[in-house]
Amino acid sequence: MAEIQTISISNFRTHTGAVYTSIDLHYQQFGCELGTAPVVLVNHSLTGDAQLTGNDGWWNEIIGPAQTIDTQHYTLLGFNIPGNGVLNQTFSTPEDFHTGDIASLFLQGLKVLKIETLYALIGGSIGGGIAWEMAALAPKITKYLIPIAADWKANDWILANTFLQKRILQNSKLPLEDARIHAMLTYRTPQSFDFRFGRTKNEELGIYNIESWLLYHGDKLAKRFHLDAYVMMNHLLASINIEREGRTAQEIIKSITAEIHLIAIDSDMFFTPIEDQKTVDFSKKFKQDIFYHELSSPHGHDAFLIEHEDVSQILSPLFKPKK
Repeated sequence: MAEIQTISISNFRTHTGAVYTSIDLHYQQFGCELGTAPVVLVNHSLTGDAQLTGNDGWWNEIIGPAQTIDTQHYTLLGFNIPGNGVLNQTFSTPEDFHTGDIASLFLQGLKVLKIETLYALIGGSIGGGIAWEMAALAPKITKYLIPIAADWKANDWILANTFLQKRILQNSKLPLEDARIHAMLTYRTPQSFDFRFGRTKNEELGIYNIESWLLYHGDKLAKRFHLDAYVMMNHLLASINIEREGRTAQEIIKSITAEIHLIAIDSDMFFTPIEDQKTVDFSKKFKQDIFYHELSSPHGHDAFLIEHEDVSQILSPLFKPKK
């Protein structure tokens, strides 16, 4: 396991005006040493972390030696979203922050590490939203911008679900367990559940297997996650929006020099593919190097963590080492 390292960001002022004398930005590095290879930054999803590969790595099928993103040819970085509970870091007032603030912290972290540009900036789900926010703040930061199962804004559907999550977290007797159970219903699809469980029962527990599976995921998250961290992450998810300070998405995307690859999932009921399609449609009027890719899967939002061969097929041409 790559060691968790820490950068201390001093006197950070959030967009709301809150001032933090010090914020610890925890990160992990994999592959080639800094300064010896192109750098790829991967932003994790809501309950993920910076452990991209190796023991307990959440993307081992994509990142690693001889994998699609080959750690023998690239330096891989993962920042932990501040407040996500790693090393017990949480914030009691999540409303001080939005994803633009997290993007700013990540950019400051890159500056401390003396990284002026990235080869690729990738993010899944909320991590993709933060990737968009980073590109909005630093439009020349990366060669490739690759948001996966994500969007540059939290639309009404995301806002509705994070609103329900917030109420569960505030009102439930088992807030983490129940919030996670609800979240799993947005990350998968009816077809995915039917394919896996088919109304079968867990005879030992006397309940349906879908119910025992949901209970398992609720219990699993409650054992490894802080309530304050989940509240923070849910709040950040609802805050995704590059259109701040009166700037439009069109203006911002036009300023981004990166080749943009949007990867959507045809069955995603969370970050729905139509949003990426709309972004590409209006962006093509002024930016030709923006591309739409779609995974076909019955598994919904989580398919980018399941359909590894299809994800690899999309990413491989971008990460094939140049001879």
